[in-house]
Amino acid sequence: MLCAIYKSPKKDQTYLFVTKRDDFDAVPEPLMESFGIPELVMVIPLTANTKLAISDPKKVAQALQDKGFYLQLPPPQEDLLAELKQQHTQKQESLND
Repeated sequence: MLCAIYKSPKKDQTYLFVTKRDDFDAVPEPLMESFGIPELVMVIPLTANTKLAISDPKKVAQALQDKGFYLQLPPPQEDLLAELKQQHTQKQESLND
């Protein structure tokens, strides 16, 4: 299966996968509005062995078959402040023991 991958000009690290280049008929209109004008990144053959940066190619292929598109969102950002607070709390607890 061929797959066209587009990046969002509005949302960093957000990508839209569709089965045909420039065919967004299956993508809901509200999603297209929030995504912005899609910018083509590449067209690739999608197989179970295809290497994708974040997404599982099997899940992408299944979504393309079921819905006609797949939306890849950026991975959750690390909350470094929360991590630092947790380390500080643990350190305080170990000093109190």
